[in-house]
Amino acid sequence: MSRTPRPGLFLVSALPMLVAVALVGCKGKPADSGPTSSGPDAASAAPASAASTPPAPTRSVRQSPRDAVDEVMARFLAATSYHVAMDTRAGERAMTLEMDFVAPDRYRMSLPSGTQYVIGDTMYMSAQGRTMKVPMSPGQTSQFRDSARFAEHRATMTVDAQGSEPIDGKAAQKFVIRNTQPEPSESTMWVGDDGYPVQVSVTGQAGGQTTQTMIRYSRFNDPTIKIDPPQ
Repeated sequence: MSRTPRPGLFLVSALPMLVAVALVGCKGKPADSGPTSSGPDAASAAPASAASTPPAPTRSVRQSPRDAVDEVMARFLAATSYHVAMDTRAGERAMTLEMDFVAPDRYRMSLPSGTQYVIGDTMYMSAQGRTMKVPMSPGQTSQFRDSARFAEHRATMTVDAQGSEPIDGKAAQKFVIRNTQPEPSESTMWVGDDGYPVQVSVTGQAGGQTTQTMIRYSRFNDPTIKIDPPQ
């Protein structure tokens, strides 16, 4: 298999981080009262990756939106697998993809141009019956699930709890997250009763254009998701 990288390699390799960072403004536990907000002067402990999945949120316990973010991030980072469907639009350009993840470092991204696999520090790019093997920098994939990277974004974010709003007929709690780093952005997150995100809508700036990204999450901790290198 060839080792010649294709254009767009950086974009493809950065997608898992985009999907994960979208969650930096998420919610984990539903609020008992009306909309509340929390700013950078709130508790600043960074979420840490857990070895096992945290228990589902306890509705009877009150917590600030920022504390809820910590909880959902710990839960997300501890997930053993999940599926993502993402649609991104910037001006007249649009990109859709589906991505599967299996811990600790396996990703499969399906794009119109072909399928990309990340297995540890190696990327496989399959299209038109051919597969290219592209080495990545050692440890590059570990940043996708590094709690310290999320802590950097957390320091400058604010979170507003927006109450309940169903998604596909199922109960979900809605949160609006705003951040100034690395670019001004606003995200809306819906989280199910199990404490995992259901949907994220992100508005931001890239290359001087406004971008709109919709991300749908499903199949958390599904043991049937398998990712193997292409043959």
